[in-house]
Amino acid sequence: MNTQNRPPSLLLKPEEVRAVCRALHAAPEEITQVSALKRGMTNRSFLLSCRGERYILRVPGEGTARLISRRQEAEVYRALRGLDLCEDVLCLDPETGYKLTRFIPGARACDPLNPADTAACMDKLRDFHRLGLRVDHEFDLFGRMDFYESLWEGQPSAYPDYQETKAAVLALRPFLEASAGTRVLTHIDAVPDNFLFVPGGRGGQALRLIDWEYAAMQDPHVDVAMFCIYAMYGREQVDRLIGQYFAGDCPIRTRIKIYCYIAVCGLLWSNWCEYKARLGAAFGGYALRQYRYAREYCAVVRRELERLGEGLPCTP
Repeated sequence: MNTQNRPPSLLLKPEEVRAVCRALHAAPEEITQVSALKRGMTNRSFLLSCRGERYILRVPGEGTARLISRRQEAEVYRALRGLDLCEDVLCLDPETGYKLTRFIPGARACDPLNPADTAACMDKLRDFHRLGLRVDHEFDLFGRMDFYESLWEGQPSAYPDYQETKAAVLALRPFLEASAGTRVLTHIDAVPDNFLFVPGGRGGQALRLIDWEYAAMQDPHVDVAMFCIYAMYGREQVDRLIGQYFAGDCPIRTRIKIYCYIAVCGLLWSNWCEYKARLGAAFGGYALRQYRYAREYCAVVRRELERLGEGLPCTP
C-alpha cells in the first residue's frame, strides 16, 4: 500500500490523531494522505491532509521530554506572533509537545554550500537579532552541556580524552563571559535545515526560520556558531559565514568569541548525541564531528589569542 494513502491509524497513534482533530475541528476520517517525513534529530514529523489542505504534525522523539520545555517553546512562539518570521503554527500543546503547522508548498531548505543562500540566511538572522526580542528563559550553554552529560547516569564518554577536551572547553568560559554581547531572543538551532525559502515576497521568494524549540535568551552570535557546526564547515567556510553575518566587518575579538562558541556548542551537542545514542538514536559522523569541533576550536582560540599577545588558563 502506498503510505500516502494509508489511514492515519496506521502511521499515527490514536492520541496523535485526536490532537490533529482537536486542532482542525475535524473528524478522524477527514485526516487523510498521512506520510512520514524525514525523521529529525529531535522529533518525528508527518505530512497529512484535511479538507483539501495539507499540514505537518511534529511529534517529540525519544527522550525529548527531558531536553525541551514545551511551555518555554510556546512562550517563544507567542513572542514571534505577527512578525512574519516563522512557520504558521496552528496548535502547540505544551503538555505533549505536539505541534501542527501549515505545509508550505514549494519550500526548500538552505543549501549551506550555496553562498547566495547563506548570505540571505545571515541577513535574515541579523535582522531577527536586531529586533531585540525577549522571553523569560535563557539557554545556559555550560549548564546545558553539564545537564546532557548528567543524563549519561554515571557512564563514561565514548571518547577516551573527553575529560581533557572538556577542561579545554571550560577554560574558554572567562573569555566568553568577558566578551559576550547583549542577550536577546536567540534561535539556538539556527541551522541550514531550519531556514526555508518559500514562494512569495520580493524576488519571488521569502525566507522563514522554523523550529524554535531550543530558542531562549543568549548572545545572538551563538546562532552563527550553530549554523557552522551543523553544516560541518571547515575553517574557511566558517570565516566566510562570519563575514556574511557581519557584512565583512567583524572585529577580531568577536570572531574569536564565535570560535569559542563553536568549541562550546560542539561539546554540548556531542554530549547530547551521546545521550541520544544511549536511547538507540545514533547520529554517526555528525556526532563525531561535533566532538572534533570542541577539540579543534579550543586550539584555534588559543592560537588566535596568542597572535593578540593574550592567552587562556591551562585549566578552568
